[in-house]
This record gives sequence, C-alpha cells and structure tokens, in this order.
Amino acid sequence: MQVSIDQDRCCSSGQCVVTAPEVFEQDDHDGLVRLRLTVLPPARFADVRLASELCPGGAITVAEEAPERDRERTGPAAG
Repeated sequence: MQVSIDQDRCCSSGQCVVTAPEVFEQDDHDGLVRLRLTVLPPARFADVRLASELCPGGAITVAEEAPERDRERTGPAAG
C-alpha cells in the first residue's frame, strides 16, 4: 500500500491524525498533515483507508498496490 498527501488540498481538520496517529501527524506551525511512516505495516491499512475516506479535503490518496516499477516482473510462462 502506498499513501500520499496533497498538501494543497489539506484543510488541517486532523481527522487522519485522530484515525491513524501512528501514520499521520499534524505540523504545529502550519497545521498541515505529514506522514510519520514511509512504509506502512499491514496492521495500519484499515486505519489509513478510513482516514482517506474521512478526509474532508480529499488530500489523502491510497494506492492498494505498489507502483509497477516496484513489483516483481515475470516473463511469459514457458510453454
């Protein structure tokens, strides 16, 4: 799972921080949300999905799969 935050859309509501404090933190200076973790443990996936759904600004993007370049590529099956 990949998660990113669009700082331009973040409205500083803090819903993500309340929902998944292990993953998100709110900057004391500008109130914008930042990621605390760059690698998400599977135990946090449900919390991150919920935080994305609750975000009023739609600032959190969750990609369920790693980008193609990060996945192991396999050739065609030998036949």
